This record gives sequence, structure tokens and C-alpha cells, in this order.
Amino acid sequence: MRKKIFQLHRRLSIIIAIPVLLWASSGFMHPIMTNIRPAIATQGIMTVAVDTGRIRYPLAKALKEHHLDSLSNFRLVHIDTNWFYQVQPLAGAGGPGGRVAIPIYISCTNGNILTAGDWLYAQYLARQFLEGGGSNARATRGTTGVRDGGQGMTHDCCGAATDIVLNPVKGARVANVSLVSHYDDEYKSINRLLPVYRVSFERADGIRVYVETTQDRYSFAMDDRRAVFDEIFRLCHTWGWLDALGKGRLAVEMLIALTALFTAVLGIYIFFTTRGSGAHGARRNHRYTAITAALFTLLWAFSGSYHALSRFREDVRDRYAMDTRLAAESAEFDIARLQAACRRPVTNVSMVVIDGERYWRVSLLPEKMAMHKDLMKEMKASLAPVAYVRVRDYAVLADGDARYAAWMATRFSGYPAGEIKKVEPVTSFGDEYNFTDKRLPVWKVSYERDHHVRYYVETGSGKLASRVDDLVAAEGYSFSVFHKHHFMDWGGKKVRDASTMFWAFAQVVMVVIGLIFWLKRRRSLRS
Repeated sequence: MRKKIFQLHRRLSIIIAIPVLLWASSGFMHPIMTNIRPAIATQGIMTVAVDTGRIRYPLAKALKEHHLDSLSNFRLVHIDTNWFYQVQPLAGAGGPGGRVAIPIYISCTNGNILTAGDWLYAQYLARQFLEGGGSNARATRGTTGVRDGGQGMTHDCCGAATDIVLNPVKGARVANVSLVSHYDDEYKSINRLLPVYRVSFERADGIRVYVETTQDRYSFAMDDRRAVFDEIFRLCHTWGWLDALGKGRLAVEMLIALTALFTAVLGIYIFFTTRGSGAHGARRNHRYTAITAALFTLLWAFSGSYHALSRFREDVRDRYAMDTRLAAESAEFDIARLQAACRRPVTNVSMVVIDGERYWRVSLLPEKMAMHKDLMKEMKASLAPVAYVRVRDYAVLADGDARYAAWMATRFSGYPAGEIKKVEPVTSFGDEYNFTDKRLPVWKVSYERDHHVRYYVETGSGKLASRVDDLVAAEGYSFSVFHKHHFMDWGGKKVRDASTMFWAFAQVVMVVIGLIFWLKRRRSLRS
């Protein structure tokens, strides 16, 4: 019996040796990858109060003039000092890419449409993230004008904004801009956000910055050096070369991980049921290296196979978003009246519908400005002040953001509003809602039913950030703690990375010594 166990352990070890070597070596490399990301000046845009002097042309009037009868939503954006209504058309009405609706930019000053506005704004955002804030305008810019109904000249913000973006006075020039509406080998599903723009700059490192224009959000950056590491990791760790198999790739990964788990169990049994006093050379080294690394072999193999199994379930969070259809005439707001109602400077305005009632969602200037340099390192974001003002009478809704979050969860889940157990803000990543979910801050809406299901919703975008229940949370906790060493979080990222690299390297040593032992044994049997 013991001899058969030895033979089985040896044969299975040879089968899984190369796959485990690929996983372990690329796992060793992963912490290095997270520390050689392209240098980005900031991941957040400085919040500024709306320049009410620039909001002179009524949005409803502009929409009517441009024959835009309905829209999904709108908000305010600025390119330097030039303010625009960013109008989001109904899905499928805004341009290429299937259901991707390209926002339209209308001047808040004269009602003109900014040609290629979203394309220009993506470049403006990417440069802000890459090089930092501050004006990129020449002193002479913004002095041109257009006739305003025979009453004189008014500022041509469309021309000024275009000039600022296309002719920057500092920094690298833009090489290419493209809309990304589907995940690909570079912009993977782990980035979560779609659609985004890929903005490439004329720099030696070939950097490209991905931005989400509808939320002024930084998503991802890649340069040529990071791309090399990323491709190695894709091939060696996530086995992108098996993508043609579809879900079959997950089955292969799970089978090999379970085989590694079983092989490790056999190895532990052999260690504790045999005497090692007679072992020498490669056999002795493999024996003690393997038992030292055995616990982490079990943890990685179990969590890896569990993770592969969970990914057979389709991730459908991108299908959930608040579906709003607004008539053009309903998009008329009084910025001064909103500021009076909220009693604070306004930074943005959009519209939401809560249980059939329309509200202005008003973003307010925070008392203390906070710039998040690196969300993936800080792992937290502040909850920006926001007010919900009823359209029909400009009354402020108490706890508006929490109520909207609850309404979103009700719409996404289909459960009655009375079944909501708790609504709470989430401003930092943890084991359950972690950095792979990308969006912060969000609201967590909890229910008692369906294994205590929790909906994480982002009120700013009206989208579902994540849906978690006890079963999903168990897998997420397993992968986070056992696979990514988040049990070392008490020591910070450097300590966690060091732990990951040490034990990944131990797996490499274990496999290499095992292969040496196997090769020597084969030679001795042949001689």
C-alpha cells in the first residue's frame, strides 16, 4: 500500500510540476508588478465649485434647439475654465459600439455643441491624471468670441476648450485616442469599468491611460515595461493561452489545482509515516523543503481551485444600471436656487428618480479637500457630500443618498423595500468588497433572504458595484486570505508582499528540488 502511495505521489508530482512552477514563479512576480506601475500624478480630479457665471444658457433650450427630445441623464463638466453640459443619450443613440451611448457636450455659455466632445474630454482627463492639475491654457486663450443674437460677443468656450486639449503648452502630446467598449488582453475584466477611453501619449515609455468620462474617473494605466510583466503573468498565471477553450480553461485550472492539493496531502502522509534518517542529497532536500512549504501549497491549491470553480458563475453586475429616460424639458434647473436650498457651493448636478419622484442629485463642495493619489494603495475614499433636491418644490430629501441606494437595490434585486435590513456607506476596501471591485465609495444594502444577500451600489453612476451573499463571500474570503495573503494585512502591504514572495519562492524551490531528485532517480535506475 505504501509503495503504491509513493508511486502515485511521484507520478502526480511530475504531471503538475510545470503548471505549479508557472503559477509559483508568476505569483512571486505579482507583488513586483504592483510596485512598478506607471507613474501617475493623481487618480482624482480636484473638485471645484460650479462657476455660476458660466451657466448662462438653459439646458432645456439647448436640447430643443439641437432636436434632442430625450436623454438618459446629464451633468456638468469643465475643460479648464470652460463649462459644458455633458448630456448622456439613451443607450444605443450616441454612436458606435452597440449599446454604448457617447455623451454630447453642450456649452453652458452659448448652447453650442462641442465637436468630438467626449474624445476631447477623455484627453483632458488623461492629461490631468498623468501630469497633475493646473491650467494648460495660454494667456491669450479664451479671448475669441461668437455673436450672441446681435447683442455683441460672447466667449467661444468650444473653440477655447478644443485649443487647450489639442495644443497643450506643456507635457507630452497625445498619440492616439480610442473608445474601449469590451475587455481585451490589455484592458482586462478585472478593471470593471466600461466604456472607457484609451489615451496614448508620445513618450518613450509608450504610456496609455484609461479614463471613464462619465464619472471623471481614472481606471488604469499601462506602459511598455509593465506590459511585459503583464503579458508574462497572463500567460503563466491566468493561462491566457487557453482562452480559446472558454470555460474549459477554468476546468483545466481547477483540475490541476485539485491534483496539486491531493499530491500535497500524499506528500504530507509520506513524510509523517516514513523515517527520513536514511534520506540524503536531493531526496532529503525535497523532503524537508516540501514539508516546510506544504501548508501554503494546500492553501494556494485549495483557494485557487475554489476560485476557478466560482468563476463558472457568470459575472452579470455590468448589466445592472438605473434605466432613466428624461424628457428634454425636464432638464431645466436653477443653479442659484439649488445652492440656496443646499446652503453650500454646488460642484455638479444630475437627475435621479426615486419611486416615481424626480430629484436633482446635487454634489456639494466638501469642507476639506482630499486628493486620492493612489486608490489601490490607500484602499479608501471619502464619502463626498451630496444632496437630493425635489424637482417640483426644491425641498431637500433627508438622507437622500442612503434612500437612493436603497431604491437602487430594490430595483436591482426585485425585493420589496420593506425587506431591507440595513443601508450603510462603504468607504474602504475589505475582504468582502475588495480592490477588485474598483468602485469607491459605495453603499451596502443588506437583506436577510437568499443567504443574507448584500448589494453594493454606486449612487454617483447608478450602477451595481457588486452582489455578495454568504456563499460568494466564503469564496472571496478564501481567495483573499489564503491566496493573496491578506492574513498579513496587520503588517501593511510591504509585509504582505514579502510573505507572498517568500512562500511562492518556496514552492519554486520545492518543485525544482523534486525534479532534480526525480531525474537522479531515473538515471540510477537506467544504470
